[in-house]
Amino acid sequence: MGIADAIKAIALLIAAALVGNWYLSEVKKAKQEKAAWYKPYISIPGILIFLAAIGLPILVWFMGKP
Repeated sequence: MGIADAIKAIALLIAAALVGNWYLSEVKKAKQEKAAWYKPYISIPGILIFLAAIGLPILVWFMGKP
């Protein structure tokens, strides 16, 4: 693993931490407002996490086909 790969991995981890913290703040805000349980899921960070969780395995599956 070269330095470029390490930088890419670190950038990915930082982005994941930022989106995770953003989502957590949406969850806390929804709890304070006593909003519906699904409100954090339909926020921007919730949708981004959903797309990553669903999209990345599909992308890997398509990239692995010859």
